[in-house]
Amino acid sequence: MKLLNLEFDLKLIILPIIYISLGIIIFEIIKNILSKIIKLSPNNKNSHNQRLKTVNILILNIIKYIICIFVILAILSTFGVNVRSILAGLGIGTAIIGLAFQDLAKDIIAGIFIISEDQYEVGQTIEVDGFMGEVIFVGLKTTRIKDFKGAVKIISNRNMDKIINYSLNNSLALIDLNISYDNSPLEVEKVLEKIITDVNKNIKYAKGDLHIIGVNALEDSSVVYRLGVEVVPMKNFEVERYLKKEFLTRLLKSNIKIPYPQIEVHNGKK
Repeated sequence: MKLLNLEFDLKLIILPIIYISLGIIIFEIIKNILSKIIKLSPNNKNSHNQRLKTVNILILNIIKYIICIFVILAILSTFGVNVRSILAGLGIGTAIIGLAFQDLAKDIIAGIFIISEDQYEVGQTIEVDGFMGEVIFVGLKTTRIKDFKGAVKIISNRNMDKIINYSLNNSLALIDLNISYDNSPLEVEKVLEKIITDVNKNIKYAKGDLHIIGVNALEDSSVVYRLGVEVVPMKNFEVERYLKKEFLTRLLKSNIKIPYPQIEVHNGKK
């Protein structure tokens, strides 16, 4: 009888230690796996890595609580507590909480995917449901976007499903120059090439050389020449404004005629 009591006492001491040890081992294995995933991330930006670490901490906390619950239940079972009734109670409680916070859970899950998949980040320009602006905040629940007027739109992460990211690739700055039919095409292209050679040295944000794409249209009073240059993301509008001013000034000095609306008035003779 004493031997049975001793075995029972040892069981009550050893099994909880085993359950706690297994919980710690499982947690450390998952922690190491997540750490390796972050290190293998192709994006080395500090902001991106910082967000991945934030997600990593969040996931580890959730896993830690889940492991703790299972370890506690296993230990209680060892002491003869009816774990099934506890699990039934937890199931009902979890269902109620899940229904109450299902939108919050969707936001958090979506936020984790946005950060881990590098869909967009702070400082990039995106468009969501027709609203275009710069990302100023990315959280686990919401994303904030500010347009060029200063208006800020706050969107739940679960609704960030149709995104256009304008900052992933370089932009293309395009300008159309209306040149009068009075000018020879060879003369126009010669002047344009000379201007391009001078302007190329001063184009801010350029990722290549400005070049003539070709004749884009033949309008009633002018030939439309299209020019283009690749620039860093979202700087195309600034570069286009600069190029229009430069070409207007230089074309006028080169005696190249630029058509403009005119009204001719004829005096009728009686």
